[in-house]
Amino acid sequence: MRARVGWIGWALLGLVGVTAVLTAATPMGRYLARGAYEEGRILARRRPIAELVADPRTPPATRAKLELVLAARAFAADSLGLPARDAFTAFSKLDHDTLVLVLSGTRRDALIAKTWWFPVVGRVPYKGFFKKQEAEKEEESLQHQGYDTYLRPSPAFSTLGWFNDPLLSTTLSEDSLFVAQTVIHELTHNRLYRPGQAVFNESFAEFVGNRGAVEFFRSRGDTAATRVAEARWRDERLLGRVWERGYRAIDSVFAMHPYAGTPADSAARAARLAGRDTVYAALRRYLVDSVGPRLETIPPSYAERVRLDNASLLARRIYATGLGDFEALWEREGRRVPTAVERVATATAGGGDPFAAIRP
Repeated sequence: MRARVGWIGWALLGLVGVTAVLTAATPMGRYLARGAYEEGRILARRRPIAELVADPRTPPATRAKLELVLAARAFAADSLGLPARDAFTAFSKLDHDTLVLVLSGTRRDALIAKTWWFPVVGRVPYKGFFKKQEAEKEEESLQHQGYDTYLRPSPAFSTLGWFNDPLLSTTLSEDSLFVAQTVIHELTHNRLYRPGQAVFNESFAEFVGNRGAVEFFRSRGDTAATRVAEARWRDERLLGRVWERGYRAIDSVFAMHPYAGTPADSAARAARLAGRDTVYAALRRYLVDSVGPRLETIPPSYAERVRLDNASLLARRIYATGLGDFEALWEREGRRVPTAVERVATATAGGGDPFAAIRP
C-alpha cells in the first residue's frame, strides 16, 4: 500500500568514495554516486530529535510525533530486542513530500520480475530513484521491453545499520500508527537481513512492524491505538491472502499455456494474456464483493481502484508474502514478538528457502 524500502544499496556503498570514483564511468557507478549525493544531503540535515522536542518553537503536534518516535525506538530496542544503535535519534526535513520513487517490473506474459543487483544487498526486485525523470525514463524502457511496471513513492528506507538513519519528514507526515510501524519495521532490518531475499526481508519486517506496533501501543495503555493497530494488521493479512490467491491463479493459467518466448508461440502467448485478464477481472470482483466489506482500516473504495497487473501484484507480495506463516510462528512462540524474531533468525541462518524454514 505504501512502500517502505528496506535497503538503499546506492547510498550504502555510494558513500564509500572509492567505489564511486572507480566506477563513475559506469551506469552502476553513476547510480551509486547519485545515491551517495542524496544520502549525504539527508544526513547533513539531521537535527537531534531530543533537541527538537525541547525546542518551544516546535509545534505541539510535531513534538508529540517526535516523542512517539523516541518511545517506539526505545520499545523496539528494549522490549523487542532490535538493534537500534543511533537510528531515529535525529530528524531530517526534506524539501519535497516524496523521498524516493520505487520501480518494479514484471513480464506481462510471465510472473518473472525484473531484478537489479547491488553491492551488499544482492539482487532485489525493485529500484529506487530520487529523481522523477530518471524513474520515468527507466519505467518507459521496461515497458518497451514487455514489462508491466509499477512506480510508487516510498516515505522511508533503511541503510541496514550502516548509518544513523534519521526520521524523515516524509514519514512524520503519516499517522501515528504508521510512524510507529515504520520505526519498528526499519529497525527489524538491523536485526535480520538475508542478502538476495528481498521478499522474505520485507515481509518479515512487515510482520515485526505490525505486531510490534500492537505491543508498543498496548505497553503505553493506549487501548484505542492498540485496537486500530490490531485491525490494520488484520487488513494487511487479509490483503496478503488476496495477493496470494491472485498469484496462484495467474500461475495456474500460465502453466496451462506453456510459452517458449518465440514468435512461433504467439498463440500460446495470446492465451496466457487472455487468461491473465480473466483472472484479474475475477480478482477484482472478489475484492469488491468479498474483501472490501471486511476491511476495517482501509476504505472499501480501495477494492474498486487498486491496480491489478503482474507488476503491482508482485510488488505487493514483496511486503505481504507468508504473513500468515509469521503469525503462526508467533502463536507457537507464546505470542512473544522477540522470541519469534529469534526463532526466525535461527531457522533461516542455514540458507535455502527462508519461508520453508519457518514453517513447522
